[in-house]
Amino acid sequence: MDALQQGFEGLVHVLSAFLFLNIGGFPFIVLWLVVAAFFFTIYLRGVNVRLFKQALLIVSGKYDRKEDAGEVSHLQALLSALSATVGLGSIAGISIGVAIGGPGAIFWIVLAGLLGMATKFAEVTLSMCYRRIDSDGKVYGGPFQYIEHGMSDQGWPKLGRILSFVFAIFCLGGALGGGNMFQSNQAVKIMTQTFTSLHEYAWVLSLGFASLVFIVLLGSIKRIAKVAEAIVPLKGILYLLCAIVVVGANISHLLPTLALIFTDAFSGHAATGGFVGMIAISFKRASFANEAGLGSAPIAHAAAKVHEPVSEAAVALLEPFFAAMIALLTGLMVTITGAYVGASAEDGVMIASKAFESVAPWFSVMLAVNVFIFAYSTTIGWSYYGEIAWCFLFGRKGIKLYYLIFCTATFLGGILHFGIILDLSDLLILGMSLPNIIVLYFLRKRIRSEMLSYQH
Repeated sequence: MDALQQGFEGLVHVLSAFLFLNIGGFPFIVLWLVVAAFFFTIYLRGVNVRLFKQALLIVSGKYDRKEDAGEVSHLQALLSALSATVGLGSIAGISIGVAIGGPGAIFWIVLAGLLGMATKFAEVTLSMCYRRIDSDGKVYGGPFQYIEHGMSDQGWPKLGRILSFVFAIFCLGGALGGGNMFQSNQAVKIMTQTFTSLHEYAWVLSLGFASLVFIVLLGSIKRIAKVAEAIVPLKGILYLLCAIVVVGANISHLLPTLALIFTDAFSGHAATGGFVGMIAISFKRASFANEAGLGSAPIAHAAAKVHEPVSEAAVALLEPFFAAMIALLTGLMVTITGAYVGASAEDGVMIASKAFESVAPWFSVMLAVNVFIFAYSTTIGWSYYGEIAWCFLFGRKGIKLYYLIFCTATFLGGILHFGIILDLSDLLILGMSLPNIIVLYFLRKRIRSEMLSYQH
């Protein structure tokens, strides 16, 4: 196990030297995502706001047609994407962001989520334009398709093949890192610390978690969509209710807390590294929470039954918005209770647990349940992303080997040291944005053309 730990540390060191290269106080990869979010918000004329109402109507099923090509409905595609997007990054990740960046980080995390809506719209538009459906009706979409074929349309076929290969490597690595290891690690951690009788049985919990994932994994996107349809609303509603109870129990401190968040957002006094450090950690944690620009969600949305590509892209706008709202509530909760004070990145989800315990000692049990559901739904969502990446690289013949590797990584995540898991997860998942956003810029005119055509 020590050798495995050292191997992960070596990989983290190599990747961080490039992706987290310091540029004016900002890690390169964070700046890369921030600039893209601002660019597409402006270039697409505030699509974040203009198509929001339309997105709600589409999700409601108003425009569903049985004859449209695809595997799942608009709602199922959204919930499948949300099952992967809104995970422990919205609880543990945001809690870490406040602990390191101070209360002001919450403001910037929410802003990053709202701006990220435009990036998500752009990548899902391309995903729907370039998706491929085989003779059995199985959909292959996402950056794998639009990077290769989109760049070929631009006269850069070789560059397209190289970038799609790089994306697939990062996506597969992200699925085996942040997509499952981070999730199982935090689920096992909170279960063993909440229920002391389980403290010596971390490996049993981790094995059980991996087994539950394997059961769903065998059914691919259709089974994932059905499970997501059942548990995503449950996890969202349950967590929101619990977090509201925590905030409600401290309601007398609400206005001072909001004032603290706003004033600290423009001073960064409580942040490690000051104002610049706060902005950097805010956008880093926001990117991990909403995944806008990473190219992950377009894989799930590609399976939707659609007639017009932009209709599904409009639906995708809702993901970063929901992630931003959950991040806001998480940040507010850990700030209003003071749970972030003295905490570090190593504490992870236990920061939120401390906030829950402020209501009553037994209330932390509710968070443990929430975390398990969040972790499970995120893991099964990312299992599909990894599956599509595997198929792109190796074909479907070795898919059972992928299932075995994915579940083994899920198990290992539950018993390895958290610090290295967090670093590796960030690097692999954020690295997906490199080839993805390059192609979004190249194909920006196609994206805007599709949007304008849809609106008229």
